[in-house]
Amino acid sequence: MSAELRSTRPQGHESTLVLTLSNPGARNALHPDMYAAAVEAFDTAERDPSLRAIVLTGADNFFCAGGNLNRLLENRAKDPSVQAASIDMLAAWVTAMRQSTKPIIAAVEGAAAGAGFSLALAADLLVAADDAKFVMAYSRVGLTPDGGGSWFLARSLPRSLAFELMVEGKPIGAARLAELGVVNRLAKPQSALDTALAWADELAKISPNSVARIKGLTNVADAQPLEAQLIAERESFVASLHHRDGLEGITAFLEKRPPVYK
Repeated sequence: MSAELRSTRPQGHESTLVLTLSNPGARNALHPDMYAAAVEAFDTAERDPSLRAIVLTGADNFFCAGGNLNRLLENRAKDPSVQAASIDMLAAWVTAMRQSTKPIIAAVEGAAAGAGFSLALAADLLVAADDAKFVMAYSRVGLTPDGGGSWFLARSLPRSLAFELMVEGKPIGAARLAELGVVNRLAKPQSALDTALAWADELAKISPNSVARIKGLTNVADAQPLEAQLIAERESFVASLHHRDGLEGITAFLEKRPPVYK
């Protein structure tokens, strides 16, 4: 079986799209075919109002081993533009995740290594089995991070710790990352996906307009001064107030009933 990104909507969780990294025998190592499929999947999900959340996970109780070293060795014999194009495709995947208006939950079992760690960090929320490991393994084979790994770690952790994880390439446990605020929720082994799906169901009850706008505000918050963020908040608040979700949310609260967002 070849590497693929499987796309499903689990029974009982129809408002959630589950994207599963699958590369049997290679611990779900990444492949360019996955990159193109991911960009297409996020583009399709963006146009589907019935989808309220996306879960990214790995097959066979393992998230992702990162890049395939044999393929990287093959690329050394080719023009450098070949590898550059592959990394650009991975970057397009990460960009699609960040630009999506849907909340994205990474559900990690086993380990997330290299670019697999980068993809987990690119999600909005991270659920991990309490025995899962995370490792920026690039330096251990003489390479450097891609997929936004250095960007996400430098913004999630103190600079010295982010540098340590990247330069030493040693694993860090899910429990420690939870203490540091990188992992949102811990789950029992083999239950990360179930935990993520349950969380996605809860997110589906929240105003899609609010979720999309809050994600947008969060994405730009550390890239602009307070004055600019205050303006962005004002514009978002006014637009939300005049959106149908704003009417439903306020009316439901005053009527003491659960809101129903369409």
